[in-house]
Amino acid sequence: MGTIVGVHGIGKYRYYREAGDSVTGAATAMRDKWDRYLHMGLTGGRPYAKERYVTEIAYYAHLLGERKDETARAVQSMDAGAQKVLVAWAGQLDAVGEGVTGALNRVAGWLLGRLQGNAADFARLFCPEVAAYMAAGSQARARSRAAVAEVIRRNRPRVVIAHSLGSVVTYETLWANPDLKVELLITLGSPLGMRNVIFEHLVPAPVDGRGERPRSVGRWVNIADKDDIAAIPPGLRTCFTGVDQEALVDLDWIDFHTVEKYLGCGALNAHLKPYLS
Repeated sequence: MGTIVGVHGIGKYRYYREAGDSVTGAATAMRDKWDRYLHMGLTGGRPYAKERYVTEIAYYAHLLGERKDETARAVQSMDAGAQKVLVAWAGQLDAVGEGVTGALNRVAGWLLGRLQGNAADFARLFCPEVAAYMAAGSQARARSRAAVAEVIRRNRPRVVIAHSLGSVVTYETLWANPDLKVELLITLGSPLGMRNVIFEHLVPAPVDGRGERPRSVGRWVNIADKDDIAAIPPGLRTCFTGVDQEALVDLDWIDFHTVEKYLGCGALNAHLKPYLS
């Protein structure tokens, strides 16, 4: 039985490519980084000596399709589904507002122009992958959930840490597979509550405007940075029943969403230490 399984977020296809199209290689490379990041948070920055904290990373990025140019600046690099996600997501940002009308491609291009550099770069990764996963009848969605379920079932972890879009995949996976018992679910920078993009389209669908903690999960802890534009809203208790504890952290106003910052910030320490020898 493993202790911790991680589920990654957006922009991780490159690990698959760099590992020679190997899921195992990609997952191993990511686990090495997660261990190093967690070590920073758990020890306050003591030198890392290859300590192991994470049993395995559930890797699914290859199932969402390759972003051939992950830093492409042209809105034309997004398909219509990704442009719709961009418009719906950006309409919730205070810096952009909701007054967006006109042809989809023109509006999406205008939004990218209004966003500051880091937010625009984030959008170019976030929107296509969310669109690929959330599309109605998406094979990528079913296959991503199956990949995450297989890793959890094989390792039987006590803790699952899910970052970014990985929190959405994990939420749906745990609901779809009630045999997957998890003592503690930690979501980091989660977009689960994002209206018009994710929340209303979850499976199972929210009832009367509220989602619910998967019944196979013992405790749910949600951690979000105050400036994380993926975590809209940063708190999930307003739209989900069963979130046991929430923490709003201040990571970095520029580097607001990376798993490195979340795992290394120390906010997970009190929750994880009971599970670590």
